[in-house]
Amino acid sequence: MRKLTLLLLSVLLVCLASLAAAELKEAPMLAELVAAGTLPPVEERMPVEADILVVEPEDEIGQYGGALQLAWKGSNDRWWAGKMTEEPLFRFKPDGSGVEPNVAKGYDVNEDATVFTIYLREGMRWSDGMPFTARDVLFYWDHLLTKETFGKSIYECYYSIDPDTGEKALASFELVDDYTFRVTHKYPSAQFLERVAIDNKWLFAPAHFHEKVLAEFIGEEEALDVAAEWGFNDIASLGKYTGYYYWTFQQIPTLRAWVASNDHEAQKFVMMRNPYYFKTDTAGNQLPYLDQLDFNKIQDDSHIELGVLSGDVDMAVFGVDKFTILKENEQKGGYRVLNYGSTDWTSFSIQLNQTVKDDNLRALFRDIRFREALSIAVDREEFVNLVYDGLVDPIQISIPEGLVNYQEGWAQRWAQYDPQKAADLLDEIGLPWDAAKEYRNNPDGSELTLTIHYGSNTLNDMGTELLKKYFNEVGLNVNLKVLDGALWNEMKYNNELEIAVETIACFNVTLRPETVVPVRVLTPWQGHYGEWVATGGASGVEPEGDVVKILDAWKLVSSARTQEELDRLGDEIIKVFAENNWVIGYAGPAPKLAVFDARLINVPEHVIYADEFRDLGHARPFQFSFK
Repeated sequence: MRKLTLLLLSVLLVCLASLAAAELKEAPMLAELVAAGTLPPVEERMPVEADILVVEPEDEIGQYGGALQLAWKGSNDRWWAGKMTEEPLFRFKPDGSGVEPNVAKGYDVNEDATVFTIYLREGMRWSDGMPFTARDVLFYWDHLLTKETFGKSIYECYYSIDPDTGEKALASFELVDDYTFRVTHKYPSAQFLERVAIDNKWLFAPAHFHEKVLAEFIGEEEALDVAAEWGFNDIASLGKYTGYYYWTFQQIPTLRAWVASNDHEAQKFVMMRNPYYFKTDTAGNQLPYLDQLDFNKIQDDSHIELGVLSGDVDMAVFGVDKFTILKENEQKGGYRVLNYGSTDWTSFSIQLNQTVKDDNLRALFRDIRFREALSIAVDREEFVNLVYDGLVDPIQISIPEGLVNYQEGWAQRWAQYDPQKAADLLDEIGLPWDAAKEYRNNPDGSELTLTIHYGSNTLNDMGTELLKKYFNEVGLNVNLKVLDGALWNEMKYNNELEIAVETIACFNVTLRPETVVPVRVLTPWQGHYGEWVATGGASGVEPEGDVVKILDAWKLVSSARTQEELDRLGDEIIKVFAENNWVIGYAGPAPKLAVFDARLINVPEHVIYADEFRDLGHARPFQFSFK
């Protein structure tokens, strides 16, 4: 009887599976290919029924068809196409609260967060129809990442750290079966999946493709020939672009909703729908709705604005300085402007290099009274009205409410305009006036000049001129120096920036710490503390004072076993940062202005626009549809 019941159940499941498969729908352009016999039926192109990723559209079931018109500056703008089409193993949830499976179907993790078993979707296929399996994950690990084939070192997410000794241990990968693999860490790694979603989004590669181009498999001589065919001078460049920037090459299979269909150097680079895409909507329609993405080459950013205003560009992102012109032409241009949130802590701030070479400046920059004086010497109400047309708040740099590690009251710290108190603080520090009573000198009587370095744009130009005026009023002589990107980086790495205009963005310090924790040379306020940490003290400047407190807390993050412990450590780090204000903000964070053709539906009204979430990729463009 039991065998008969099982048999009947099996038959029922097969019938249900067939019914579900019959209910799958596809775009007309794909149906035509199926009818012509050049493409398998949709049910053969999708994962097994239980493993299809079903997505509930933001607004409603969409309609097939249409091409999204986009502007880009050529292949060097590849991340514009890359982020919006990216399909990572795990992706951040819409509200940023942790990750959810995407290419992966699910996972198990042991109690001490050292062993992660990850499950893939059975029957899933690459865009060329070849099966996607756990072998593609192990191939990526063994032949691309650990061998640095595409020029990147092994990402930090794959190391666990002994909290007692600081020993770093590399994880191991194990193939369990065709759709399961296991990652084992020596020490706890509670944030492993989140770190993978930031550090190494895809963690897979089409083995069947790379085995035909990598020197490891075909020999150096033949690999050089392949590189030449692809337009590269050496094997390293071939590995970099085929293993890392792969989405712009039509020869390389992907898992994305749209895949490259022509030369990315063409005047119009086109990405066409992937017939093997693994997601459907709740009605069984295989996604995406849009047939293609057209990336039209432009010369400079001004052409993006003109394209939006004329209706020739369907989607773009702007800074708050474009708010007025975009809103004034919204109806005429046939688009809508959405204010997308970001992980920025400020829209205008200065960073005081704590390791600046000049002895007098270093002493001043490390004096908390000096930083307070520079903060309260500025009338933020006037500042935001003149620079930002009042579109941002007149507050101190701080974590926006709603993000992890938000600190009550930080936004108001040193934010009240008080030039008299600022002058008193400068007197207290011992900065005497010069003979002409025009500017203050250093405590030793030598001339004091503050140099503010910045990249020139409308907002920075206006903001720095205002800072100069405010600082002059309390007796501080200011020199403004514009730097281009190359010189900026050169001076940063040489520890030559003094006061730098640069904002900070960080959505979770325990996941992406660099702007707050000096783990490497990146953020101007840290100067060469980061080099000291990155080189183990071989070079750079040894951290001191409260910076050491931040680093001590950071050392415990990697070995944390629970989210509660991580949250506590993150709070410790941010509280120390907030108490010191090595970075001084004069204007609250500004929204990103996301512009969409008014005909587009399933576009979220609220999105956190951040690199960690893949910018507009976080809006899930695979569900966009023209109505």
